[in-house]
Order: sequence, then structure tokens, then C-alpha cells
Amino acid sequence: MKVFGIAGHSGMGKTTLLERLIPLLRERGLVVSLVKHSHKAIEVDRPGKDSYRLREAGCQEVLLLGDGRWALMHELRGAEEPPLPYLLGRLQHCDLVLVEGFKQGDFPKLEVWRPALGRERLWPQWPGIAGIASDVPRPDDVPAGLPWLDLHDTRALADFALAHAQARAG
Repeated sequence: MKVFGIAGHSGMGKTTLLERLIPLLRERGLVVSLVKHSHKAIEVDRPGKDSYRLREAGCQEVLLLGDGRWALMHELRGAEEPPLPYLLGRLQHCDLVLVEGFKQGDFPKLEVWRPALGRERLWPQWPGIAGIASDVPRPDDVPAGLPWLDLHDTRALADFALAHAQARAG
């Protein structure tokens, strides 16, 4: 299992890029999984449904199986968020895990940066930035050794992700 991240501020187009990357990676015969970190509360269940009610009753985990998929919901109940390695260990075997978020994680990632949105770049502060995908030419202040990629060249971005993905330890 290899890991590669897509990082950037909210609204930069990370999910849109992933929607384009995943089919290309699948065409290459790879089994792809994804871990997404959200700073907002998430709800994958609906009030009134049995699984929701049983989770609310106090279950730490509820595994919901239906026609075509299953989902495991784990309640933190005040505990700290688990680290990425723990979450990776919960996944089934795959060739590549794409990670959206976890900006501070020390694993290779591609920063999505669109200056028109008025946000600073992450690469000077966050570990693991292996390159930047942008919709503008490389600014003069970006070090020559940091790859600068065209945000719209999905094939080149897929190649970059595969070339820089890191084997998961353990």
C-alpha cells in the first residue's frame, strides 16, 4: 500500500482534482482508496434510521451493511482524532491510498494552489509537499527544486502521484 496526499486550503479544488485522478489511476489497473480529513463534523447516517438510533444509544462502532456497500461508523466520544497510520491500518488492501487533508502529516503530497482565491501557499510551512499543482505559471519565489505542475494536466499529475507515493511502513 502506497500513500500520496492532496493538500490545500478549502475551496482550492482538491476534491475536483481527485475526481479526475481516480478514474485515470483505476484505468492503470490500480485499486485506489481514499482517506479524507474534515475539520467539520461529519454525518454519514440520518436521524431516525436504526443505525443512527443505535449509535446515539451508545455504540462505539456501528457497521452498516446494505446492498452494494458497507460503512463502519466510529464514535470518538471526546477522544482525540486517531492519527493517519491508525486509519490506514483500518483500510482493506489496496495499491494506493490518496489522502485529502492531513496537511501536517509527514508523507508526500501535492499542494493544490490557485492564487485567485487569495490564500497563501502551504509548502513553506507544511512537511511533505513534493510539488505544487496550480492554474498559473511558476512564481519567481518558488525554489527551482520544487516541481510546479499544471493543475489541468491530469495525466501528468497522476504520473507525479505514482512517482512520489510512499510505501506505508508496517
